[in-house]
Amino acid sequence: MRSVQFRVFTAGVVLAAVGIGAWQLVPSDGVRNDPITVGTTDTVSSLDPAGAYDAGSWALYSNVFQTLMTMRPGSDTPVPDAADSCGFVGQKLTTYECELREGLTFSNGREVTAADVKHSFDRVLEIDSEQGPKPLFATLKSVRTRGSTITFNLSSRDATFPFKVATGAGSIVDREKYPAKELRTGDGVDGSGPYVLTSFDADSRAELKPNTSYEGQASAAHVPVTIRYFQESEELERAWKSHGVDVTHREMPPKVLAGLTPGLPDIRIQESEGAEIRTLIFNVRKGSQMARKGVRKAVAAVLDRPRLANSVYHGTVDPLYSLIPQGIGGHSTPFFDAYPEPSRDRARTLLREAGVRTPVRFSLAFSVRGATKAEAEEMRRQLEDTGLFEVKLIAVPEWTTFQKGYAAGKYDAYTIGWIADFPDPDNFSQPLVGTNTSMNNGFSDKEIDELIVKTQSYGERGRASKDFKTLQRLVADEVPMVPLWQKKDYVLSREAVTGAQYLSDGTGVWRLWELNWL
Repeated sequence: MRSVQFRVFTAGVVLAAVGIGAWQLVPSDGVRNDPITVGTTDTVSSLDPAGAYDAGSWALYSNVFQTLMTMRPGSDTPVPDAADSCGFVGQKLTTYECELREGLTFSNGREVTAADVKHSFDRVLEIDSEQGPKPLFATLKSVRTRGSTITFNLSSRDATFPFKVATGAGSIVDREKYPAKELRTGDGVDGSGPYVLTSFDADSRAELKPNTSYEGQASAAHVPVTIRYFQESEELERAWKSHGVDVTHREMPPKVLAGLTPGLPDIRIQESEGAEIRTLIFNVRKGSQMARKGVRKAVAAVLDRPRLANSVYHGTVDPLYSLIPQGIGGHSTPFFDAYPEPSRDRARTLLREAGVRTPVRFSLAFSVRGATKAEAEEMRRQLEDTGLFEVKLIAVPEWTTFQKGYAAGKYDAYTIGWIADFPDPDNFSQPLVGTNTSMNNGFSDKEIDELIVKTQSYGERGRASKDFKTLQRLVADEVPMVPLWQKKDYVLSREAVTGAQYLSDGTGVWRLWELNWL
């Protein structure tokens, strides 16, 4: 690894860090042991892994829970963590088996057993929370154990299952603390990860201390960490400027990020080309204005992505014209092919052909985080300037309220950010447009579902590329969503902090245990 700049190529994702220098190479001698403070605008919606499928929750999970498999920094292949070994049995890719590592204990001192692992997966399927990760386990039929062996029986071939086991959805919980049929309440966490959660306030902070009994793939945590949660990007910016945080990740204001340059005093900057995307999701249930495909297509024909990227995000995001982002296998540009230029005339024709009277009145909801308000206002301007639409904006301050609202079908359309759980195009298809999608928009398409199953069957993932491109063309034709942009990821840290580059490397794991003082 070069000391000034490094690049890791993994599954098509390019990671580049600038201004790192020798700070990576000289870890603390252990004298300084006060907490490192990390600031973010992400939200933890639930401390129970069966009840959350969002970036903020999973970032915390990767530090306090273990999974059977995990991702090494910069790697595109899962490796054992709580398991000694895992692998498919035979060539059918329908039976996956893991051998649990010996000597693991939860932070409460109780031994981790195969029964705990089975319980953890079973309850995700049984509870089936609207905000939970069950859509990720669409192929998981059952789990059985024999001694320390855990066997997963799949309903169809799924070469991506090892990746899914390595995500927050595979977090192993204590079966004596987490009910089988309902979510655990309160602020307690019993996991076996590198950190122990000592206190938590969803609106302000989480306090973590190193778990001295941790055994697994990760290195031992060096120092305590305090995570501070901010409602607005501007609040995070003020905390950074006043030295209230030592590291920031997701999300400083776009204008601030656009002005970053290497060589700024007391700042280490990591800019990575990650696979975070943002989409406009349509509620296609009966009764919603967006139940009519002609309306959805007309919206897609009007939206000006480059204008959105430049006016709101100051060039820190790139226009996106596909379900699968650039840098991930199978990427194509079907929305550009179908709608190469924003066109009022095209939209008017689509609405006329669909027999839709104008102006079309619909609601557009967004969670108040980062630049989402400015983004929503810009999209409303673009749509209403055509004279074809009247858009009612709904700003939802609380993330959990927003999730429950779109799951209940309260909004005609809503904007959602999506961060890759693992570096494979399946992560942008099954959870986003498969039946019972985590987007909860009522969309289902038999041909798309069949293609998803087909793409999962390829052990050699490159062979699925053609089917992924066909799938994306179908999505562009059905328009259950409109891709808006793909963003770079930025991590800022003080010169006194090392290891911040591991918070963003394209693998979906937030490695707080790598942080240390120089």
